[in-house]
Amino acid sequence: MTKLCLPAGIRACLFDLDGVLTRTAVVHAAAWKQMFDEFLRRRGGPSFRPFDKTTDYDEYVDGRPRADGVRTFLASRDIDLPEGSADDPPDKDTVQGLGNRKNILVLEKIREDGVEAYPGSVRFAEAVRAAGLRTAVVSSSANCRDVLVAAGIEHLFEVRIDGVVAAERGLPGKPNPDTFLEAGRELGAAPAEAAVFEDALAGMEAGRAGRFGYVVGVDRAGQAGALREHGADIVVKDLAELLEGPP
Repeated sequence: MTKLCLPAGIRACLFDLDGVLTRTAVVHAAAWKQMFDEFLRRRGGPSFRPFDKTTDYDEYVDGRPRADGVRTFLASRDIDLPEGSADDPPDKDTVQGLGNRKNILVLEKIREDGVEAYPGSVRFAEAVRAAGLRTAVVSSSANCRDVLVAAGIEHLFEVRIDGVVAAERGLPGKPNPDTFLEAGRELGAAPAEAAVFEDALAGMEAGRAGRFGYVVGVDRAGQAGALREHGADIVVKDLAELLEGPP
């Protein structure tokens, strides 16, 4: 029987989606870059400084709700835009308009390229379920359910707290711990009884702020040190590293 390499007392596993369960973090990074570069080029002309898919993405937008990512990155460039409204068109230079443009680009890329789950993450989630632990997906994405369905893994998770649910319940997004805490409550697990699995620095901070029993950093981008600095108890390259036993 496969053994889970988790601390004693962990009863629930709370998984981020993009970059932890599915290979969609690179899709989001590409969409953020395309959207911001188009905006920055309009604003600054040919001499604009482009959005960096590594440093800017990791520091300002990865793991955050879409509008928070727009605000945080723009603030890093000393750019102040009107907030706008949720139904702003994607060509309108407001926080909401830029966020809507990014979402359109993500959906286009997902339709074109499909969605793939990480095999090691699927194996780990299946082993977690077989061991009787509770499972939830905690994502800032408003497209979380569609991605889970497209990847064929929706059945592995009992609870989904995503961008849609967070907006309905007034939950602040990562790096605040509220969405993870809400998932734990729905599963009947106290923070000390839950493990968080994240690849984003904002997610690490949320895990630390929520005082969860175990915070696992998933290093898909060569940032193990930063994940530890932001709150990871352990860093792995793939969740299969947390399994012992036959594949």
